Amino acid sequence: MVLFVLLAILQAVCAIGPHDRADWLLENSLLYGAVAILAATRRKLPLSRVSYTLIFVFLCLHTVGAHYTYSLVPYDAWLTSLTGRSGVLGSGRNHFDRLVHFSYGLLLTYPVREVFLRVALVRGFWGYYLPLDVTMATSMIYEVIEWGAAEMLGGELGTAYLGTQGDPWDAQKDMALATLGGVIAMLVTLALNWRYQRDFAQEWADSLRVKGAAPLGEDELQRLLAERAARS
Repeated sequence: MVLFVLLAILQAVCAIGPHDRADWLLENSLLYGAVAILAATRRKLPLSRVSYTLIFVFLCLHTVGAHYTYSLVPYDAWLTSLTGRSGVLGSGRNHFDRLVHFSYGLLLTYPVREVFLRVALVRGFWGYYLPLDVTMATSMIYEVIEWGAAEMLGGELGTAYLGTQGDPWDAQKDMALATLGGVIAMLVTLALNWRYQRDFAQEWADSLRVKGAAPLGEDELQRLLAERAARS
């Protein structure tokens, strides 16, 4: 609840005079949807404080990006006021969107892992691979949605939402950074579990052991048809 209130305050502040009101609404539609899902699942599937905090930090970054539009976040001016030096992170392209895509993988892969462990009961290797796989897949889906929205909206709003800043490989770089962030998150989680979990090696080995010897595909279909015929 504390994190929700803090996010609401930041949202209220950033709702004052955003650079592009239409883009601000478009960018925040996903945020409002995510918060609604978290609120709806709070009782049946309450996440850990670690997961909620990671999600909160990511949503804060997104809120700032939506206020300025991602390609215009004045982080260089902020760093200049703090360090007294300009161009600390280089000149030219605004890299705030790159930071947020990297943070998507770094901050959200662990909450996804928590859901997998508690709902799907995955263990061992799959507890690290599947959350990373979801991060990569959703990063790709977002890029497709972004492309589709930009094509549909067109004009300045579509350009602002897409935010490629003239880079033809923008989508690929964004997905690569999200993947890198997710890999780092899972490697850190793996290292902690390897250090402190007693049955780590056994669980990892068990997760890669074949559980069902019978093949599926056409064999499973034949079995289902035979069961249906027997019932009728």
